[in-house]
This record gives sequence, C-alpha cells and structure tokens, in this order.
Amino acid sequence: MTTTHHDGGVAIDVRDLRQSYGSFEAVRGVSFTVAPGELFALLGTNGAGKTTTIETLEGFRRPTGGSVRVFGTDPFGQPAALRPRVNAVLQHSGVFEELTVAETIDLARDLAADPLDTATVLDTVSLADKAGVTVRKLSGGERRRLDLGLAILTRPEVLFLDEPTTGMDPEMRRETWKIISDQVAAGVAVVLTTHYLEEAERLADRLAIMHRGELRVAGTLSEVVAAWGDRIGFRLPAHVRSRDLPRLPGAELSIDVREGDPWAVYTVTGADVATRTHRALAPLLAWAEERSLSLERLEARSASLEDVFLSVAQGDLADLPGH
Repeated sequence: MTTTHHDGGVAIDVRDLRQSYGSFEAVRGVSFTVAPGELFALLGTNGAGKTTTIETLEGFRRPTGGSVRVFGTDPFGQPAALRPRVNAVLQHSGVFEELTVAETIDLARDLAADPLDTATVLDTVSLADKAGVTVRKLSGGERRRLDLGLAILTRPEVLFLDEPTTGMDPEMRRETWKIISDQVAAGVAVVLTTHYLEEAERLADRLAIMHRGELRVAGTLSEVVAAWGDRIGFRLPAHVRSRDLPRLPGAELSIDVREGDPWAVYTVTGADVATRTHRALAPLLAWAEERSLSLERLEARSASLEDVFLSVAQGDLADLPGH
C-alpha cells in the first residue's frame, strides 16, 4: 500500500522500501511521504518492521531495495548535508548519567550549529526545576522529556520520535503532545512510532499500520476508521445464545469477551454507514422487546483506531474495501 501527501513539498520520500536479513524480508515494499508541517504516525504489531523502517530513514541502514530520500538526499551514513536538519528521540538515549540535566543540554549545544539556548530547552520540556539534577536521578518520564529537549535543541526540520512518551504520567504525556504539536505547527516533518493509540489519534495528520513488513492500512484517521464501519454492541443477555440473536440488515455479527462477559457486536459497513446503523438498530430493539430482554450497555459507535489495529493484528482484512 502507498500513502502519499500531495500538498506542498516533500521532506521524506519512501518508495518501495525493502529490507532483508538473510532470507527474511523484514520490510516488504513500503511507500509513503511526509511533508513539512505534517506528523505521520507509523504504527504496527511487534515485529512488523517499524523499527527497521525508521532506522533506514535515520540513515543507519542501507535499503535492500527501493529508495529513501530526506530532502532529496539518501540518508544512509547520515551525510553532512542532512545532519543539522534531522534529529531523533530514540528508544535508548546515549546521555552521560553523571552529568546534570543542564550540563547535558550544554554539551549538546556545543555540538550544534544553531542551537536553542539552554533555558528555552529546559522551559519547553518542563525540566527547569531539574537543571541541577544528575541524569541518573531522573524518572523514566523525565528522561524522555530530556531526550525530546535534546532533539528539538538543534531546530530540526525532520524529527523522528520513537515511543517519545514512554514512562510518562497522563498529565505529562499531554504536555508532551503539546510540545510535539508545536513542532509540527512550526513546519517540522515528524515521524512518530508509538504503542499509545490515543497518541496517534491526537497527533497524526496521517497514519499507517504495518503488519508483517507491509503497510496494511494508511490515510487520515477518519479515512482509516471509516473503512471499518460502525459498531452496535451490548452485553449478551443471560440464557441467550449467539445463534438466538437476530440477523440485522447490512450488519455482521461477532461475539467478543469484555471483562469476562460475552458481548454481541454487530459491524455495519458500506456506503452511508450512519443510515445503515440507524436501520439496523430498529429490528434489534424490536427483537429485544418481543422477548422482554434488556440490552445492557447498548452502544452504537464508529470504529476506533484500536478496532482497526486489532483487526490488522489478527489479519482480518479480507473484507475491507480495497484489500
């Protein structure tokens, strides 16, 4: 699958990227672009090929096949032309634990061509009160904030964020989303990988989900979830078996388990899905009324990114339009 952004220039251009380790093909023909001022979230199951893809974009791996360009330049080997323009928050940072936070930032500034000043970095990532604390004494979330500060210090035009909010409490995670959004608003092209689906929902202009080395789903959030239709769900009433449930027009029934209880879930797809969902509810309510049944926790909602992700993870793509 190819996902392309057509507005403005292109900061990152990935075409038919392939990466093999011996006979194992970890990345199998991945293509996408990222424009300046756009956040592209690359999601995927464990072993999907996300990390290999990101490492190739960062210049740590030469493609086995296809091409990767950052501002028109091959990033392999991190050429001098790209180094000042690109930065990253990696899963494992390489900071010196015995230095203080301020000393760590000062050291990074010495290596940068046009760095932000130390106070600005500390304020931006809410670490001003930790300036004199050694890196060793920071919490996991504080370390991630320091990593982010070191990345934005160089004023990058492309920023790779690999699990940037791991270890953060919910409040700090939201503050960090604001920092990232500000970078995007300033014109930075951002590639985000995250296990927090809410993070992708909040931040991504476009997203893609990788599975077994391929992009299985890509587009804006609304495009991605729309293809999965609406959900009508309720807790299965006691003494009602799945085969006793009614067939609803335009809907497909499955049985899930939530908090140990069986749930009936009808998935409604096709054109004009909202009207279809409305029409499907009427016979369901009539069926329950005839049997004097209470449909506990009845819900009708559009698909979520989690629904899509789990479907991809389970390989459930056969009936998706365009697949």
